[in-house]
Amino acid sequence: MVGALQRVLVCSPRTVGWNRPEDVARWRELGFHHAPNFAAAQAQHETLCRELQSAGAEVLEMPPADHLSLDAVYAHDASLATDFGLIAMRPGKTNRVAEAAHQSSLCQRLGIPTFGEIVAPGTTEAGDIVWLDSKTLLIGHGYRTNAAGIAQMRDLLAPNGVEVLTAPLPYGPGPSACLHLMSLISLLDEGTALVDLSWLAVETVELLRSRGFRWIEIDPVERDTLACNVLALGGRRLLAIEENSGTNERLRRAGFDVRTFPGDELCINGSGGPTCLTRPLLRS
Repeated sequence: MVGALQRVLVCSPRTVGWNRPEDVARWRELGFHHAPNFAAAQAQHETLCRELQSAGAEVLEMPPADHLSLDAVYAHDASLATDFGLIAMRPGKTNRVAEAAHQSSLCQRLGIPTFGEIVAPGTTEAGDIVWLDSKTLLIGHGYRTNAAGIAQMRDLLAPNGVEVLTAPLPYGPGPSACLHLMSLISLLDEGTALVDLSWLAVETVELLRSRGFRWIEIDPVERDTLACNVLALGGRRLLAIEENSGTNERLRRAGFDVRTFPGDELCINGSGGPTCLTRPLLRS
C-alpha cells in the first residue's frame, strides 16, 4: 500500500451523476452531509487527478453505468488488488453492490484477472482492508465488513500464503455512518502509520506495535474532516486533504512530502478521502 503508485482507477462525480438532479436528490439516504455541489466537486476531482499524474501515476477513469450511485466516486471500496488478481468485494452498503462487478469487468478488459469474489452472506469493503505487508492482510470487522466476508477472504488468500487478521471496529457514529478501518489507520511507508489512536481497539494498537510500526497521531479536532485518510504515493510522498492543516503539518514535521487538494465537497461531504477516491491497481 506504500510503493510508488503507478496505475490507479478513479471515478469522477460526472461519471456517476453528481450533475443529475434525480441522483443528487438521494443525498440524504446515502449519508452525505448536504446536497453535492457538482461544479465544485468535479473541479476538486480534477485537481486530485492532476496530483496523481504529477506523482507519476497513470490515471484511468471508470466508464459510466446506469446502476452506479453517487457513492461510486469512492472507487476504493468495491475491489481489492492483489498480486494474484482482483478480488471483487460485496459492499455492506447495498446501493454499492453493483460496483464490484463493474470494476471487475473493466479490469478484465485491462488484462487484470479476477482472482475471486465475495458472495452472500459475506460483506466486505476495501476501505476496511490494510496490507501490513505483502503476506499479511488486516481486515476491520464492523458494519460494512462482516465475519462471513472475512472468512471468505481468509479462504481465498490462505493457499497463496497470505495471513488474514481481524481488527474489531468501534461503534463510532453508528451503522448509518461510514467508519472503515482506513478511517483509523493509513500506512505512510513500510514502518509508519497515521492513526486515530483513541478510536483504535487495544488489540489493534498492540498488533501494530508487535510488528514494529511507528505511528503519527492525527490532530483530534480534524477527525470529522477525515484527517486519517491519507494516500501514500511512494517515496515518503503523501496526498491529503488541504483542510486538515494540523495533521498535515505533523506529517511534514515527520519528514513526509505532503501534497494536498481541496476536499470539502468531494471528500468531507460524502465521508471519503484520498484513499477512498482511488483504486490503486499497480505499485512498484
